[in-house]
Amino acid sequence: MAFVLVGVVFLALRLGGWVKFSDSDWVAWLIVLAPFGLAWAWWTFSDASGLTKKREMDALDAKKEARRQKALEALGRSDKQRR
Repeated sequence: MAFVLVGVVFLALRLGGWVKFSDSDWVAWLIVLAPFGLAWAWWTFSDASGLTKKREMDALDAKKEARRQKALEALGRSDKQRR
């Protein structure tokens, strides 16, 4: 997500005419569009390696454990009370 934000900032600066990244027009566009390419490469790697799915499953497990703890406390059987 950081690559996309940097790319949007570079694109706004370039299109707004506030900053010239280089004297050569194609080099300037290469600098502006590079963060978008890096974001695509990262997302492709993340999906292919299973990192995205692992993070999603970890978040679901944390929510499930929180619901379980809340239900146990509502029943009066929390871990703190059993010890």
